[in-house]
Amino acid sequence: MTTEEFQQKFGIIGKSKEIRDLVDITMQVAMTDISVLIFGESGTGKEVFARALHGYSPRANNQFLSVNCGAIPEGILESELFGHKKGSFTGALENRRGYFELADGGTLFLDELAEMPLMTQVKLLRAIETKEFMRIGGETVTRVDVRIIAATNKDLQKEVDSKRFREDLYFRLKAVTLNIPPLRKRKEDIRELAEHFIRNYAVNNNIPVPSLSREALQFLLEYYWPGNIRELKNSLETAIALNRSGTLDLDSFAFMNLESATEVSRNLPVILKRTPEDSDREMIYRALFEIKKDLIELKQLVNNDTRPKVQEITEVLPLEEIEKEAIRNALNFARGNKRKAANLLKISERTLHRKMTNYGIQF
Repeated sequence: MTTEEFQQKFGIIGKSKEIRDLVDITMQVAMTDISVLIFGESGTGKEVFARALHGYSPRANNQFLSVNCGAIPEGILESELFGHKKGSFTGALENRRGYFELADGGTLFLDELAEMPLMTQVKLLRAIETKEFMRIGGETVTRVDVRIIAATNKDLQKEVDSKRFREDLYFRLKAVTLNIPPLRKRKEDIRELAEHFIRNYAVNNNIPVPSLSREALQFLLEYYWPGNIRELKNSLETAIALNRSGTLDLDSFAFMNLESATEVSRNLPVILKRTPEDSDREMIYRALFEIKKDLIELKQLVNNDTRPKVQEITEVLPLEEIEKEAIRNALNFARGNKRKAANLLKISERTLHRKMTNYGIQF
């Protein structure tokens, strides 16, 4: 199989040197049983490469199971991975097989590996090295033949240094490491990716394929893409859904933060422990942070003060006030159209209605 055929079969899009080199390594490693660690920012396509490793391996006809270690509560992750015996803990009403048993003969993909608790890491290391484990509450050893592919968006060496990740497990997994570059490091692939997502969306929704203007393409090429390929796909689908002309121009992407088009002003507040609504709030905070910066600059001009000044935040507004102001601005801009306002805020219309009710916003 050629590199081009491999990419087409497994949905790996791009002709940049970074992607071609990754594909070459993936094709070589896939035929072995060695564990692979995939590193990359969120949205770069780590699972795509994991599936390609499995699909091109001798295990291709067996199970490929994907487990998001960050999405499973700490208290039940071990049970999900290794299974449990009936009565071994409260709620264990029957015997249950874990992902290791279900993936026997195939591949187990452990995404967001850095979120795994240290005690579970101990049992994972033993299962990888000996290919055996015991269910929670069990008394017998279960042997399995499972290939492990792990992925993370964190620097595991730093996690090891901070005692949040076991060093022995790290070295056991890093025998082969695939580093997937962020989209901003492979900009020559953006046009091909954009055309692919536009075409797929049009086909899936039975609409004519819209064209992409030169100015819009230039914007996509210059944008920083903190969400990488996932953000590119979602942004294009939103632009098409809101478009009525059949041509995606620069105005079609007005819902995006244009100030993030280049790698500037990146030092913004970051939410470390995220709740289901924190992504929405972070976007609102980012937009208002940029507005405040512009207001400070205007104030300096009015006072005829052209000397360079270090930007200083002198006031911190409650997050609720920031959200309320952002929602009002979006509704005013959308002239009361709640669907358009929700798209501008990058939240669902249902979430917008709920927030308007909570904050007593009438429009």
